[in-house]
Amino acid sequence: MHDPDRLIAMLSRLQLTAVRDRLDTLLDEAARRALNLREALTFLCEAEVAHKDQRRIAMGLRIAKFPFVRTLEAFDYAAQPSVDAKQVRELATGRWVAHGDALLLLGPPGVGKTHLAVALGREAIVQGYSVLFTTATALMTALSQAHTQGRLEERLSHYSKPKLLIVDELGYLPFEPHAAHLFFQLVSRRYERGSLMVTSNRSVSEWGEVFGDAVVATAILDRLLHHSQVLTIRGESYRLRTKRRAGLLPAARYAPGRQQAEPSPTNPSP
Repeated sequence: MHDPDRLIAMLSRLQLTAVRDRLDTLLDEAARRALNLREALTFLCEAEVAHKDQRRIAMGLRIAKFPFVRTLEAFDYAAQPSVDAKQVRELATGRWVAHGDALLLLGPPGVGKTHLAVALGREAIVQGYSVLFTTATALMTALSQAHTQGRLEERLSHYSKPKLLIVDELGYLPFEPHAAHLFFQLVSRRYERGSLMVTSNRSVSEWGEVFGDAVVATAILDRLLHHSQVLTIRGESYRLRTKRRAGLLPAARYAPGRQQAEPSPTNPSP
């Protein structure tokens, strides 16, 4: 004799919670489609897998600590024609994360670097990779405090665990020389083990000024650019463009051809 409670208990024991919680609805749908036994089992498994994927992605997004929601679909390529949509689509596959490569997003403030960083981080989570987002200032403050308190190894381990670490806004404020050495330790720890994405408003040739130590900057770039991709955005800030359209600022005198070209990823010029 059929015992529905026994079936529910077994689904719970197997942790098939999506099928358990929606059993009657799913079975009714399978019957409506006139599915045979194999097809019905496939249908039930698909529902369970989709549910688990949704939970995994939701948890990954919480752990990543993104400052806001941004998607690749919402990125305005027309406003930033220097961004290669084909390159972004390739980055969204996550293959570079699987290989432990680095990604540098470079360009002036307000051109969409953080938008792309968050959106690509979300795509990495969908692909099954762990991600952590932090600003450069927050990262260096945490490492400096940990160093003072004798907990540097603990903090370095924390920032080394995610498969992808996103460091946003590097270069907006200069680092102290001691902080540069701490960042070098983190980059070395993650080198060829985990991916690092960095957004910066400064060209890599200026990173010696950012870190306050040209030698350390060279060592950092040597590791970052060994296996890397560089996406340089040339254009005007979204926010400033909006202000100009509203008549709050004068017309821009922007000349993209005058921007300094970035060095090749395989031949950095720190």
